[in-house]
Amino acid sequence: MRRIKNPWAHLQGYSCIGCSPNNPIGLHLEFYEDGNDVVCKWKPTPNHQGWLNTLHGGIQGLMLDEIASWVLFRKLQTTGVTSKMEVKYLKPVSTLDDYVMLRARIQKQMRNVVFIDAELYNAAGELCTNANLIYFSMVKKLDRETNAFVSCEVEGEEVLL
Repeated sequence: MRRIKNPWAHLQGYSCIGCSPNNPIGLHLEFYEDGNDVVCKWKPTPNHQGWLNTLHGGIQGLMLDEIASWVLFRKLQTTGVTSKMEVKYLKPVSTLDDYVMLRARIQKQMRNVVFIDAELYNAAGELCTNANLIYFSMVKKLDRETNAFVSCEVEGEEVLL
C-alpha cells in the first residue's frame, strides 16, 4: 500500500472535517491505495461516540462519504459531489477499539456518474457498516479553476497498515 498525498494540504483556508490535517476538531483521516481500493485506518475516541462507547452513526457516515470522495480523487483524478448515499448499519462499532478500517472502490461508472461501494470494519475485521454512494464527478477543466485540484498522487514507499 502507498499513502495518498493530500492535494489540498498546502492550501490556505482548507479545513475539511474529514481529511484536513489542520482542522482542530476534524478526524484527520489519511488514505492509502491498495490495488483498486482506497483504505483508511483510524482510531475512534470517546469524543466520537453517540451511545456509551459506541461510534456515532453520523461519524461513520462522514467517514464512508469521505473515503468515497478519495476514490474519485485518486482513481479518476477528479473531484465530485455526493448525489446519494445509502448506509446500512450492521453492527455497533466500539470507540474502545484500537482502530477501524475503511475500504472503498468504484463499482461502475457511467459518464460523470460514479457508483462507489464503501465499508467500515472493526478491529476484529468484522463488517460493521457499508454504504453505496453515487457521485457526480467534476469536469477536469473546472477542477483546476474551482477546486484547486490538479492531481492526486501517492508517495513512493510501500507501507503496512
